[in-house]
Amino acid sequence: MRKFINYLKESYKELTKKVTWPTWDKLQSSAILVMVASVIFALVIFVMDFAFEHLMSAIYNL
Repeated sequence: MRKFINYLKESYKELTKKVTWPTWDKLQSSAILVMVASVIFALVIFVMDFAFEHLMSAIYNL
């Protein structure tokens, strides 16, 4: 049990003293970048799915 408590104390100390956290502005710009990239990726997947669906429909209707 002592090792676990020591682990928690050291983890807390490392997270509060040694880790460099991003600023609010950097965090917001990173979040916006991730959202834009996700929307673009979803649109690409949608276009590929739409094209594949129509291609397969055309093949099956021959």
